[in-house]
Amino acid sequence: MNFDNFTYYRMMEESLKEIKKEDKKPTLLLHSCCAPCNAYPLVLLIECFDLTLMYNNSNIYPEQEYNRRLNELKDYVDYINSTHNVNIKLIETPYNNEEYNKNLEPYKEQKEGLDRCKLCYKIRMDEAYKYASENNFDYFTTVMTISRQKNSIVLNNIGLELQEKYKNTKYFISDFKKNKGIDKGLEIAKERNMYRQDYCGCIYSYNKKIINEK
Repeated sequence: MNFDNFTYYRMMEESLKEIKKEDKKPTLLLHSCCAPCNAYPLVLLIECFDLTLMYNNSNIYPEQEYNRRLNELKDYVDYINSTHNVNIKLIETPYNNEEYNKNLEPYKEQKEGLDRCKLCYKIRMDEAYKYASENNFDYFTTVMTISRQKNSIVLNNIGLELQEKYKNTKYFISDFKKNKGIDKGLEIAKERNMYRQDYCGCIYSYNKKIINEK
């Protein structure tokens, strides 16, 4: 199934309208990479879903950065829970960057946005989707469609492909960046004085950042 970004956004809007009509909020496992990327999606999704976040991002280098992003996300979840009277849960998986990078190493010479990045998305989404399926979540999706640097078509196609593998959990199509989603997220991040990282996360993007700073 291949659509453009606006089609995915319209599909997301229609799904949210239908889900709001349900008597009980369905459960959704949300793959989460950092607090700024969650800023707007959480506000949007808590109206419709019983949310659980999964922070499974062993791609992030170094470990200090991984922990900094995780702690910022924890703070934001606590804030949303207290201000919106909800109970968003956050699941962490063990950090293992060395093992994770074995998957990406064959593509180390590639520029960002190509096969290495697509594989990185898929590994994390697959791990989170598997958890969602094994724990009987109604839906799964990722916040990564909020990012300007990430192609929502690629991410949604990965999600729809994984839905065929984990059939008991529906993939929730999203494009959080549309309808000024990025601007809304940035406004929240600034209001909350969130830590906003200046590289995607992996060792390759980290090294590129270091080179550019010289």
